[in-house]
Amino acid sequence: MATTTVGIQYYNTYILKKINASNADNNWFVEESRIRGGYNNVSTGLSPRAFIETDTNAQQSLGNSLIYSGVLNSRTGINQTNVFSAGEDITKAVDPSKGTVQKLYAEDTNLIIFQERKVNRALIDKDAIYTQQGSPISTTSNVVIGPVQSYVGEWGIANNPESFAVYGYRKYFTDADKGSVLRLSRDGMTEISNYGMYDFFRDNMTNIGNGKLIGGWDIHNKCYTLSIQPQSGGYNTLNFDENVLGWTSLFTYEPDSLFSLTNKFFSTKDGAIYQHYSTLVNRANFYTVQNDSTITTIFNQNPSLVKTFQTINYEGASNWALTSFVTNEDEANAIAVYSVPLTLADMESQLLQNKFKAKEDKYFANLINTSAVTQGEVIYGAAISGVKGFFATAKLTATNTATSGTNELFATSTNYIESSY
Repeated sequence: MATTTVGIQYYNTYILKKINASNADNNWFVEESRIRGGYNNVSTGLSPRAFIETDTNAQQSLGNSLIYSGVLNSRTGINQTNVFSAGEDITKAVDPSKGTVQKLYAEDTNLIIFQERKVNRALIDKDAIYTQQGSPISTTSNVVIGPVQSYVGEWGIANNPESFAVYGYRKYFTDADKGSVLRLSRDGMTEISNYGMYDFFRDNMTNIGNGKLIGGWDIHNKCYTLSIQPQSGGYNTLNFDENVLGWTSLFTYEPDSLFSLTNKFFSTKDGAIYQHYSTLVNRANFYTVQNDSTITTIFNQNPSLVKTFQTINYEGASNWALTSFVTNEDEANAIAVYSVPLTLADMESQLLQNKFKAKEDKYFANLINTSAVTQGEVIYGAAISGVKGFFATAKLTATNTATSGTNELFATSTNYIESSY
């Protein structure tokens, strides 16, 4: 029998590292690029291994499929997370007509799969058998990814996985294609953008383009915060409060990401991390830019009645000013912040000034009309007390300083009479 040499194809990748130029005997290390290989060995053996050779070994991108690797056993130290055995059924596909898989989230023994136009749930290490009535029953199985079940509702996460946030069993995300913000919980999917903000999200999200929808859970206030950042520029950052089932605040900051950690709420901007609700800076200070706090309210009682709004009143801290009061017809003068009179002369001068005045722990001011004359009016302009209209929009502003503290605003109100004009 003649001696012969048989060439064996050996597929692997190695990296040679020169670590010590002064020591010729121990100059090179051989490192295998796979996780299971030994690191920093001075030699390696090329023992024969079985492999499957495919006809097409080019990279494939399957946007609607999942694949899982071998296991990582922390007790034995066996790490097979880099092993994808082509001889085993290790893939699971979802409906390709619903778009590509954008986000995966593991919850208990379920894997939630977010596609562009659908949300599914796959059982992990479980299988499902069905009763005669068609109800699924979960059973233990050696199947890694079990059957895929779709949630009710034709919503997905579009191309914005960055909108995803989770708190407890509630998952929040957006569907920009439908202009919707959604909550996935034990009761299924709920379109929370319908809580008084349907038109707003429809108008601001359907034209998002290649922009971003940054979502995060605010652990401090227990709110879902969403920043809408269209490709065309501009932004709207607002939050949803589960306690009132409504969108409660608009913010003047545009984050790159949002997250909570150790009961604190953070955001990032231009590579820096910022902690929100910190007592080390003034309130409404976002990314080193100081802002005023503003609240806009609408007075719309008896909307079919033409009214004359005579006063503006509020309960809260003393440092609120009225910066705008506008109706569908008229506009009022701005009203300055209340100041404590120190002398009798101060009290006399304040009676002639357009400032808030304190009475029984509330603040009041008359509304002075500043609109131009209209046909039929006898007296107009600054001589008129009160502004006419079906409804009014009032904007109150508080300046934030190191000593201003909490600018509480508990309630706003107005006194009006039926217009005689």
